[in-house]
Amino acid sequence: MTKHILFALGLGFATTACSQKTPVNTMKQESKVEKIEYKQDNFNLSDFLVENPFLELKVNEIYAGLDDTARVAQVIMPAIGKYGDEETTITNLVSSRKVGGLLLLNGSKDQCKTWVEKFNSINKEKNSLPFLYSADAEPTLFNRKIPGTEVVKKASEINSIEEVHKTAEIISKELKEIGINYNFSPVVDMSRNSTVGYRGFGKDPANIIPWSAAFIETSQKMDIIATAKHFPGHGLVSGDTHKALQVIDGDLQEVPTYPTLIKDGVLSIMVGHLAVMNNPIYNTDGLPSTISDKIVTNLLKDSLKFKGLIVTDAMNMGGVTNFKSAELRSIEAGCDITLMPQNTARTFSEIYTKFQADEVFNKRVEESSKKVIRMKICLGLI
Repeated sequence: MTKHILFALGLGFATTACSQKTPVNTMKQESKVEKIEYKQDNFNLSDFLVENPFLELKVNEIYAGLDDTARVAQVIMPAIGKYGDEETTITNLVSSRKVGGLLLLNGSKDQCKTWVEKFNSINKEKNSLPFLYSADAEPTLFNRKIPGTEVVKKASEINSIEEVHKTAEIISKELKEIGINYNFSPVVDMSRNSTVGYRGFGKDPANIIPWSAAFIETSQKMDIIATAKHFPGHGLVSGDTHKALQVIDGDLQEVPTYPTLIKDGVLSIMVGHLAVMNNPIYNTDGLPSTISDKIVTNLLKDSLKFKGLIVTDAMNMGGVTNFKSAELRSIEAGCDITLMPQNTARTFSEIYTKFQADEVFNKRVEESSKKVIRMKICLGLI
């Protein structure tokens, strides 16, 4: 770990978040933005993290042309399938333009294809932006989560970095055939969690960073967004965040896994429902990291300089469900996508209402919404 990372983890940040309540009129009006003649219009995933004035102009023009419903929708991603919402519920949400993407959860390959085709058709009819379609397609869960896909080894059974590249290639090819463009993989937790098992690469901890980097590299070369998870580290936590909030006591020992992956260009990081206690800088005061600006903004964005998409772990998990308006608070904390809300319609309403009433929150949503739009452009969806 470099000296500056050690230094960052050893100093405190002053929290300057405010709660300004200035009413804002953000209802869609006639756009005054002039039509821009782009000198570059063929972007790819490698452009996302690179400063590019033509890409910035395109993002801003698209955002300016959206109404508030579409702007807020970009930060909300419910799930469809087993353990997700019923198809009728998702259909209503898509038709009312209240979501910007979908997690495809525990459906067969053919079923997932059918869902993508259906919701693409609705989006086209409603003139909505195309979706980010995501999946938990990590090697350990891939074939169970999406039956009918080519069989791959579990991550802990892979024996070489060459096998990692090949596995990522197979998974990415299968996802592309379905229409999925966002993979919540790889797991980069540094050790076996005694409750939920070990889903990282290899049996040797020395493999975690280089093998995860290899999976990310191959996935993103194949136009699949890769995601390092679960920040700030789930491997040394004994309990299951599906059931209850878990606590990191003291040092954030797994954070040093992330700087190399960030430097190498991982496009997404998932934040877990992990409270931090007895830490002089990043104590979350009993809150899960997903709704703590100390973790999402101060640590991940400011200290580690991560510029990609920040997505929450599923917001219907026991580690976060006891916190009121947790989905809205995750966006306030700095997350870009709130995943699998307990009640998506209610989440949309809460975020939309505050977006229109609170200038600070309006700008916070705008930042995330534009990042999602930027990713969609770089995927070639827009």
